[in-house]
Amino acid sequence: MVGNASLLSVIYLAAGVIIEALRRLHPTPWMERASLALDSLPARVLDLVHALSPLRDLYLYGRISEIALRLIFGATVVAVIFAMAAVLGVLMWIARWLWARQAARGQARD
Repeated sequence: MVGNASLLSVIYLAAGVIIEALRRLHPTPWMERASLALDSLPARVLDLVHALSPLRDLYLYGRISEIALRLIFGATVVAVIFAMAAVLGVLMWIARWLWARQAARGQARD
């Protein structure tokens, strides 16, 4: 579970770094769309916890740099990936426990 979440986090962050670098070196419309697509997940999560508006204000008034904002977005995505992996791991553990319990009942009746 942790290994898969780590790998997915590395892939997501590497894709973000590559797209951001390409967007700065050779800005094209599809690079802008790709950058916005990668930013949409952390932006929605931060909006859900009511942290996007204060971050936006800090950025607009120059109190937080773009690099710091990118780091916050990256940390948010990593947190979401690990939270989803943990929830999925718990659900799989419950399913496996129920399956083993049902199998044990079936053997007890025989």
